[in-house]
Amino acid sequence: MKPLAVTLGDPSGIGPEIVAKAWSRRKSDQIMPFFAIGSAASIQAVSSIPVVAITDLDDAVSVFSRALPVWDIPSKEAIIPGKPNKAGAEVAFAALEKGVALVKEGQASALVTAPVSKAELYQVGFTFPGQTEFVANRCGIAADDAVMMLAGPELRTVPLTIHIPYRDVLEQLTPELIISRARVTVEDLKRNFAIPSPLLVIAGLNPHAGENGTIGREEIDIIEPAIKQLQAENIDIKGSFAADTLFSPRARATYDVALCPTHDQALIPIKTINFDNGVNTTLGLPIIRTSPDHGTAFPLAGKNKADEGAMVAALVMAANSVHNRQAYAQNSIDG
Repeated sequence: MKPLAVTLGDPSGIGPEIVAKAWSRRKSDQIMPFFAIGSAASIQAVSSIPVVAITDLDDAVSVFSRALPVWDIPSKEAIIPGKPNKAGAEVAFAALEKGVALVKEGQASALVTAPVSKAELYQVGFTFPGQTEFVANRCGIAADDAVMMLAGPELRTVPLTIHIPYRDVLEQLTPELIISRARVTVEDLKRNFAIPSPLLVIAGLNPHAGENGTIGREEIDIIEPAIKQLQAENIDIKGSFAADTLFSPRARATYDVALCPTHDQALIPIKTINFDNGVNTTLGLPIIRTSPDHGTAFPLAGKNKADEGAMVAALVMAANSVHNRQAYAQNSIDG
């Protein structure tokens, strides 16, 4: 199997540190071979692990057992942990472009992306709300057809609307959007997670899921029509449920993924329950892409305090998704 491609994210953030620490856990956590893409100097600034620059991906697997292979993208300026600059953003942008290209070309099995600073990227021509939309664009997938899912050992959530102001949610949240994202979610829970019959629930938008229209009619006018259409397609989905009780341990045991009308409804519970091992994965793509579900944490950079758990989880999930997708494709052919 081809190695995983791992972009280092913003070189002044914690990306280089958590990638280096993940490599150090390659044996204990049985992490499949991967190579980093970005500034080799940014790794050496925060870690003493051995690093080998590569230009041929055939070398990545053979090098991996003794050193971290790095597709080096040098920075035009010095990399200082915790102090982002334009040159670092250029490296992060170039690494992301390279990573997507290598996976699309089949030279790498999957893409794992370390955190970036969108504020910094916007200064160097990045025009997307986030890495999810960028990867979808480069894969030729419409933004609405790429679905962000947050996944941890105890919970999976999908935000139906993402990086928009709350006042715009009502305009974007439609039955069509819910139906589209649910279909993509079901398909990739089957393909990437080997869940043959996914169980979905959907949270209400309003407090107490609207209380039969007394606290808003969005559940009745928007969510219920979507649920009925999806159930007619033999998709197992129930709702809508009050968001304040949907993530209790007892409730979580009843579903595989929770669809949430707003960004924070989905991210607050996953970051509360699985902060150190939560993974952001993009569904609906021709490639597999995962990412640790946290940010650049510039204040922690260079202090050896960053927890690599979510990066390790993202690497493991990417590898498992590769195996599951291959098995799903083979079963589809055999079946």
